[in-house]
Amino acid sequence: MANLPNDILITFDALFAEAHAAGEPDRTAMMLATATADGQPSARIVLLKEHGPRGFVFYTHLDGRKGRELQANPRAALLFHWPRVRDGVQVRIEGGVVLVDDVEADAYFASRPRGSQLGAWASRQSETLPGRDTFERRLADVEREFEDSDVPRPPRWTGFRVMPHAVEFWYGAQYRLHERYLHERDAAGNWSARMLYP
Repeated sequence: MANLPNDILITFDALFAEAHAAGEPDRTAMMLATATADGQPSARIVLLKEHGPRGFVFYTHLDGRKGRELQANPRAALLFHWPRVRDGVQVRIEGGVVLVDDVEADAYFASRPRGSQLGAWASRQSETLPGRDTFERRLADVEREFEDSDVPRPPRWTGFRVMPHAVEFWYGAQYRLHERYLHERDAAGNWSARMLYP
């Protein structure tokens, strides 16, 4: 899979830095849209944990809804919205997904706060929960299990990398006269760019 062109990364990194400077509450928050094998869509907010020439990475349980959908239909769309940047900026990303390798997933999991690590073991993500007390009991059990040791990464908890074939930079403007720049990769791996009407 071809790496992202430098101009796309440079533009994204500049906007990412502007989002921090502008005081966005969490510039890593991004809408993730997935779909079942038969096309039923769903969306939620996840957090960007890494980005670079190979794509954009987030982490989750493989057995949760998004994990199941991405395994059945390995394509996704991401959306960043930074309303405090300039007159509002969106970055739209579409592409295929792959799992990160175990070394990368282990390293990221080890960097998480211990409470988050324990929560990953206690949660049966997206399954029905009879009551909050059930989850709290599971969490207490996990805390006892790993009381005197490091918390390893759960075997079904890992990362997905979205490898873009399309990236759009959307710049807000008065009267909705926005500026839009779409970068696309063709089947041969070549990237092109064009403007879109607002």
